[in-house]
Amino acid sequence: MSEGTAVQTATAPATGRRGRRAADVPALVERAREGDARSVARLISLVEDASPALREVAAALSPHTGHAQVLGLTGSPGVGKSTTTTAIVRALRQAGKRVGVLAVDPSSPFSGGALLGDRVRMQDHAGDSGVYIRSMASRGHLGGLAWATPQALRVLDAAGCDVVLIETVGVGQSELEIASLADTTLVLVAPGMGDGIQAAKAGILEVADVFVVNKADRDGADQTVRDLRYMLSLGGRHSEAGHWRPPICKTVASRETDSGIEAVLEKVEEHRQWLESSGEGHRRRAERAEREIEAIAVASLRGRMGDVHGSAALASLAAKVVAGDTDPYRAADELLAEL
Repeated sequence: MSEGTAVQTATAPATGRRGRRAADVPALVERAREGDARSVARLISLVEDASPALREVAAALSPHTGHAQVLGLTGSPGVGKSTTTTAIVRALRQAGKRVGVLAVDPSSPFSGGALLGDRVRMQDHAGDSGVYIRSMASRGHLGGLAWATPQALRVLDAAGCDVVLIETVGVGQSELEIASLADTTLVLVAPGMGDGIQAAKAGILEVADVFVVNKADRDGADQTVRDLRYMLSLGGRHSEAGHWRPPICKTVASRETDSGIEAVLEKVEEHRQWLESSGEGHRRRAERAEREIEAIAVASLRGRMGDVHGSAALASLAAKVVAGDTDPYRAADELLAEL
């Protein structure tokens, strides 16, 4: 896969025009599996645009998915998520892994596209045929991810990526959705940014599989490590017998050498082995599928609800609620029965 080709389409605003073009889905999937970056980009665009071909895309991808290791990176703005992502990609490529990156960015209030782009942040990997990087606009979706992230992940999985990194939008305490999508979640903190307090408030301790104290060459790094250890000692699910206890790694991701990234990947591999041996990996993936099915069902229901908005049936039920002839719950049941 050529990252250079992917970058040209990654930050384009989603207008829906791509989704309305006739798409030869089987051919796109076949070329994507052969490593063609344009086909990968087109498939992700179909996903983002909620194309009418989306169901066909999902059906074509399904037999080829379930192989990629999914790493999530989250943390407050300024901790160095993009720098760390770049360093991890470099280390994975040195190990011969094919890598996909989904970098979720804030949405432009004008175009709806991603405000930040992979062309700006990850040029170290431009031209590497073993790396595919895609910026995705959050489009107001909470939880640190874009609504299309799960299906985009399927595209990269089917395209032969050994590892897919998902970098969240960087909005702080609302980025907990990544834990339901990733096999291993890396929570980044940095000294001097109040991350210890934020972690305690946000419940980030509960989603972290590996803590990464980045910018560890700064004053206060050791104190940040001590704070994290103390908070882990307070209990929670990590203190349960047989449960994974998140390790804490120190990194300086901006360094070319002695960055600490290799130690992080060693802990990620230990976590992968624990997921397999404990059965937790299968449980997480089953839970991920449940959430995905639920999200699709809710989206479909919302689409049907849009058809009845302002309809005579809805107006009649609303009038009954106002008159006291029925209650909102019963009215909602009647409305759903008509869908």
